[in-house]
Amino acid sequence: MTKLTTKKRNKLPGSEFAGADRSYPVNDKNHARNAKARASEMEHKGKLSESSKAKIDAKADKVLGRGHKEHR
Repeated sequence: MTKLTTKKRNKLPGSEFAGADRSYPVNDKNHARNAKARASEMEHKGKLSESSKAKIDAKADKVLGRGHKEHR
């Protein structure tokens, strides 16, 4: 995974995050996969609601190219 330093993270626009308060960066595919994994982990621990996890997954899936048909 590409290192996301504090400086680079702070420069990312809000649209590059899937969670509230600039949490769960999804600026590339590796971070999108990580966001899905961490959100799942937090949901299982009871620290994240099912609806918040679904929103994070949906945003990450857009970065990963899932959720829509590809035209060939």
